[in-house]
Amino acid sequence: MNKKLSFKKSFEAKLKNSQVAAKKKAISLFTAMSVAHVDDEESNTCDVHHVEKALPGGDFYTGQWYKSLPHGRGNYLWTDGCMYIGEWFKGKIMGKGKFIWPSGATYEGDFKHGFMDGQGTFSGISGDTYKGSWIMNLKQGEGTYSFSHGDCYEGEWCDGYQEGHGIYRWKNGDHYVGQWNKGLMNGNGKMVWSNGNEYEGCWEEGIPKGNGTYKWPDGSSYVGVWSKDGIEQNGTYHPSDSQTDNLDWDPQQMFLEDLKDCKICPCEKISIMPSEKMPNWTGMAKENNRMQKRFDGSLSRHSFSDFDGFSSASEENSRDGDERGGNINQEGPVTMARSPLLVMAMKKQGKSISRGHKNYELMLNLQLGIRHSVGRPGPAITLELKSSAFDPNEKVWTRFPPEGSKHTPSHQSCEFRWKDYCPLVFRTLRKLFDVDAADYMLSLCGSDALRELSSPGKSGSFFYLTSDDKYMIKTMKKTEAKVLIRMLPAYYKHVRSFKDTLVTKFFGLHCVKLTGAVQKKVRFVIMGNLFCTDHVIHRRFDLKGSFQGRTTAIPESEIDPTTTLKDLDLNYIFRLQKLWFEEFRRQVDKDCDFLERERIMDYSLLVGLHFRDVSSTPTSGAITPTGNGDCENGEAPRLSQASNDQLVIDPTGRSSDRLGIKIAARAEKTVRKTDCELVGEPTGVTSDVILFFGIIDILQDYDISKKLEHAYKSMQYDPTSISAVDPKLYSKRFRDFIFKVFVQDT
Repeated sequence: MNKKLSFKKSFEAKLKNSQVAAKKKAISLFTAMSVAHVDDEESNTCDVHHVEKALPGGDFYTGQWYKSLPHGRGNYLWTDGCMYIGEWFKGKIMGKGKFIWPSGATYEGDFKHGFMDGQGTFSGISGDTYKGSWIMNLKQGEGTYSFSHGDCYEGEWCDGYQEGHGIYRWKNGDHYVGQWNKGLMNGNGKMVWSNGNEYEGCWEEGIPKGNGTYKWPDGSSYVGVWSKDGIEQNGTYHPSDSQTDNLDWDPQQMFLEDLKDCKICPCEKISIMPSEKMPNWTGMAKENNRMQKRFDGSLSRHSFSDFDGFSSASEENSRDGDERGGNINQEGPVTMARSPLLVMAMKKQGKSISRGHKNYELMLNLQLGIRHSVGRPGPAITLELKSSAFDPNEKVWTRFPPEGSKHTPSHQSCEFRWKDYCPLVFRTLRKLFDVDAADYMLSLCGSDALRELSSPGKSGSFFYLTSDDKYMIKTMKKTEAKVLIRMLPAYYKHVRSFKDTLVTKFFGLHCVKLTGAVQKKVRFVIMGNLFCTDHVIHRRFDLKGSFQGRTTAIPESEIDPTTTLKDLDLNYIFRLQKLWFEEFRRQVDKDCDFLERERIMDYSLLVGLHFRDVSSTPTSGAITPTGNGDCENGEAPRLSQASNDQLVIDPTGRSSDRLGIKIAARAEKTVRKTDCELVGEPTGVTSDVILFFGIIDILQDYDISKKLEHAYKSMQYDPTSISAVDPKLYSKRFRDFIFKVFVQDT
């Protein structure tokens, strides 16, 4: 034991000296560093620069670089979902940082040579937290461990166990204060129960053993030698001056009853330590060019990613049962796998973009650009933005040559230029919408392919979905990009003022410009996907409140759950609980007022329905499944009277914390009796549904083309029935229609 402590102290002193030297060296390097423009290819006097490195096993590093090694601040993403964000010293994790496991567990604090070492906080997947001192991945020194169920230990640790002096508090109010050894009460200590009884004396392996005194609140006590073996137990009872009921008390009762609920909970084990994930940078400088050439092969292996570079330590080195490499759960070993965020139970909509796809290189460029934009260091984010941040000229161009540059990685695509529009504004919007930068990058630029929806929209735009369905990427015309930039100050103010706004959430606006003979520009916007849910969307509707062209022009037999139906296809009204309905009306009014002020029209309400009592999803045909599984009659599933009563008497109806996401409601079947009405007559046939809805397509202003469209179509149709109308009229018509489709449940 003494040898072990002596070795650890010696090792810690050595690490401390190297840490001091590292900090001095880093200070001198970073002081001399100057910031160059992203397109400046001239050599810098300082070797510390920002890079993005794709590694051969699929890992990815973005951050500061010095002499072929990470040095300074940088982020490292492993293919299994582990991530480190923080400080590096000559290729080693060293300094302040945060390590994130795929399970959601995190450690934030000090690192030395890849080990959790110093002061830090571990937050486990079970809700347990430890805040205190670490040495070489083990809890060592002073620290506090809070269990998710309410127990807490505060005191000394050694080799990852409670050892030394500490206090353990149970959630029922009992507590022990005294000596510990290997995670158990051992030595002199005092146990105090919530009823006022207490024991003070010797402990061994978690139970009283040896001399000790048991006391009652009335002043009586039992003094003797304690043992769980009744034969060894002996002592003397000392009554108090007052009358007592403890004369017949059996000392063994303390073992059988008093200590029954005083169990010491084990600490949560960690599946794999950051030190076991340390990348192997050996020989990196010599092999850099060769490894970058393998980028093409890496892409084909990972379907759609530009990962390339250097492998990390194998996870097979994890040791179950030991805290340096134990299991994150306490039940047994768990095999590390890809992040569960990338695993979806349902069949994905759209076609994966892989090598050979016509837009493969474009999407590769997109991923390279997004990695660069999100990973680039920036100033601290504040929600109070200056007007200059919204300047239409506030954009950053970056050149991506195939051979790479000081600021961009090498790649197998053609040379292109990348533009970020109002980068600070969109960075702040992502913070406002609670989007984690690491999760955002993983969704858009992970090893799984993006998916292209079957066909472009009416505007000619293409739509792409991320593998986890969180984000949608839409290519856009120059006019749409101009509208978004023009309305960006008002949009930012609106979404900041109204947390439950139904308008589309925008996360980034970018442009890819291909160089060479074909000077092609592709602009695209990144938006939130309204239908990112575990619930199957059985029916979806795009509602505007107009007649002309507002029906689905495909055969009924080809309609499936992915088909977007329109106004004239709608055969439901939706009954919302009172609180949701009132909030819905208020928010639609606020959102329409905002769009009207910005001269926006042609937007729509996208609605998705999940029928709660449907056992399977329909795959074809414009039919709505019934409660008994018979789809031939086309009726919606009926609720039992008990289900109806449950919905009616629910005082809040709150199944969600956010308007438009997972709202419990009733859909009532309607029948349209004439062709001149958009909303049919209710039939009384209701279905228990979960609704998802939001206002989309908000980037069309009433420009000259829409005015000409209005004039032309007005000569053929009723001017009030077409989509292209003045924003004020459009807003009124939209609201009137939506408030007929969505009504309060009575």
